[in-house]
Amino acid sequence: MAQGPQKTPSKDPHRASDIIALVLSLGWMALVGLFFVLLPPGVSAEDRFDSLRFVLILLAIFMPVAMIWMATAASRSARIMREESSRLQAAIDGMRKTYIENRAGTGNTLQPTVEKKLNEIAQATRKTETTVATFASSRPPAQKLQITNVRPVSADDQPALALGTSAEDIAAPLPNHDLIRALNFPDNDQDQRGFDALRRALKDRNARQLVQAAQDILTLLSQDGIYMDDLRPDRARPEIWRRFANGERGRAMASLGGIRDRSSLALTSGRMREDTIFRDAAHHFLRRFDKTLIAFEQGATDEEISALSETRTARAFMLLGRVTGAFD
Repeated sequence: MAQGPQKTPSKDPHRASDIIALVLSLGWMALVGLFFVLLPPGVSAEDRFDSLRFVLILLAIFMPVAMIWMATAASRSARIMREESSRLQAAIDGMRKTYIENRAGTGNTLQPTVEKKLNEIAQATRKTETTVATFASSRPPAQKLQITNVRPVSADDQPALALGTSAEDIAAPLPNHDLIRALNFPDNDQDQRGFDALRRALKDRNARQLVQAAQDILTLLSQDGIYMDDLRPDRARPEIWRRFANGERGRAMASLGGIRDRSSLALTSGRMREDTIFRDAAHHFLRRFDKTLIAFEQGATDEEISALSETRTARAFMLLGRVTGAFD
């Protein structure tokens, strides 16, 4: 008659260590009892029950037992720590394997919740410019007016503009505080001041180019879970920014690369090596920021330069500048 597979009883290492400790304790107690049984009869009763001798006897009996159980507890704790470490390492390896498979495009149709959320945030960030343009172009419906008289307009009534002159060329320069607020981007959908500053910046040619380049690079960084709000860079003095804007390079400029987050630096460095689109967008962003900083520094106060260095765009510049060696 064929018999099914027999289940072998699982051995509990904790139970085994307890049994060993119990056996050692009982063995020691037995040896101590045997010692007293075989005690020479020549010892008087008074000597047997001397107080100091009694304390030493108790220590001799119970101290080894206590040490046995302490060693058992320490061994159990070490075993538990090893098991927890093994489980944690297995979980990390599994997460890393899943991340690599998703990045390599293995054809999985179900994305992890975190990556799906990051994609949604990235898509929402890409719509920022369209949303601002919608705000700028939307207006309340105007009341229809009836035209009762049309006056002919002569050539003298029309303002004369030179050929090739656009509205951007004759517009007033963008104030520094609006540029700073725009480069930090709105904090949320209720940040009306941020949207107003961003709208005005998009009407300025130079500011618009930097805003668009910053928006692209922030979107690409968010795909790797890198967000400027999570970075806490070391602050550089305004004179260091001024010297950098005036063309100085070298070790004296190293304080501008104040990003210390190793994970963000490693992910960005890997992306620069592997992703051509990211590398091109990063270099374009660095050039636009450098050009804007040169013009901004000429008329900006130290307080305005410090405020600019704390924007999300400046943090992206610090991160990419350190990765690409722009501050070396």
